[in-house]
Amino acid sequence: MEGHHLHHHQQQRLHPQNMSVNVDGSDRFPQWSIQETKEFLLIRAELDQTFMETKRNKQLWEVISNRMKEKGYHRSAEQCKCKWKNLVTRYKGFETMEQEAMRQQFPFYNEFNAIFTSRMQRMLWAEAEGGSKKKKTTTPLSSDEEEYGNDQESIEAGSGRKKKKAKIASGGGGSGSSSLNSLKEILEEFMRQQIQIEAQWMEAFEARENERRLKEMEWRQAMEVLESERIMMEERWREREEQRRIREEARAEKRDALITALLNKIERQ
Repeated sequence: MEGHHLHHHQQQRLHPQNMSVNVDGSDRFPQWSIQETKEFLLIRAELDQTFMETKRNKQLWEVISNRMKEKGYHRSAEQCKCKWKNLVTRYKGFETMEQEAMRQQFPFYNEFNAIFTSRMQRMLWAEAEGGSKKKKTTTPLSSDEEEYGNDQESIEAGSGRKKKKAKIASGGGGSGSSSLNSLKEILEEFMRQQIQIEAQWMEAFEARENERRLKEMEWRQAMEVLESERIMMEERWREREEQRRIREEARAEKRDALITALLNKIERQ
C-alpha cells in the first residue's frame, strides 16, 4: 500500500509538469508579432469572399498556412484559424468604443475595417442584383465564424444598417425598382459614412500633428532662449576674465616699479 501511494504521488507531481510543457510548446510559443499578424490579415482578406461562399474551409486555412510559409512565417492551419477567432473576439470587444480609442488599443483596426467594409459592399451589391441572389448572399458565414458568432452582424449593428435592411425586407411586396433604389440609397449612405469617418480621422490626425508642431516650436523657442542666455553668460565671463587680467597686469607693473625704486635707493645708500 505504501508503494502504491508513493507511485500515485509521483504521478501527481509529474502530471502538471507535462501539462505545462505542452501548453508552453503549442500555445504560448512562438508569439505572433504585429508585422506577422498584419501579413496574415492581408492574406485572409484576399480569401474572405471564398470563406463566405463555402462551409468547408479547412483547405482554405491550409492555403493561408502555405502562404504564410512563403512569407517566412511557419504557422499551421489550426494556428491560423485560432488566431482569426481571437482577433475577431478582440475586435468585437472593442467595437463599442470610439474609433479613435479603438485604433489606439487595437492595432489591427484598419485591416479588420477593410475586410468587413469589403464584405458589406459585396453583400449589398449582390442584394441589388436580384431577390434570388439576395437569399444566397445575406447569410454567408464560414464555419469558424458560425462557431464563434456572426462578426458581420456586429459590424452591421455598429453602423445601423440592420434596421434599414429589416425595413426593406418587410416591404418586399413592392416593386423591384423601389427595392433597388432603396438598396442603392443604403450603399450611398454607407459610403458617405465611410467618407465621414475618414474625414473625422484625418481631422483628428491633423489636430494632433498641429499640436505636435506647436509643441516642437515651443521647444525650439525655449532652446533658443537657453542658448542666448548661455552665450550672454559666456560673454560676461570673458569680460570678467579680461578685467581680472588687466588688474593683474597693473598690479604686476606697480610691484616691479616698487622693487626697482627700492633697489635704486639701496644702491645710492
